[in-house]
Amino acid sequence: MQTTLTVFRKFNNGEVIALFPHVPSSNDGYECLSYMHVGQHGGADMLLTRETKAVKPAEYRDLARELRRIGYKLKIGTRIPRNSLQVRRKQIKLENDFKFGRLAAVLNS
Repeated sequence: MQTTLTVFRKFNNGEVIALFPHVPSSNDGYECLSYMHVGQHGGADMLLTRETKAVKPAEYRDLARELRRIGYKLKIGTRIPRNSLQVRRKQIKLENDFKFGRLAAVLNS
């Protein structure tokens, strides 16, 4: 199982969000995938880090446990890497190349 870089952050109301900075949630790559207890998976703009605070392990423990229970193997980080946008865009390109390559193969057969 592949590990997923995960950065936990906390809103002012105390809710914790898990950000997956290398997993795209939009076709342009600007949003990464995120997860919360309520609402679960969704997209998150990286500017969200300006509206949230760093969390301590005790604060994200329950959310990390939930993510592991649904199949994630977490690699927990404390900061969003600077190259996250490029990583997400590369992932989108690989997925599109695969999809359209398969489509072209089907159409050409």
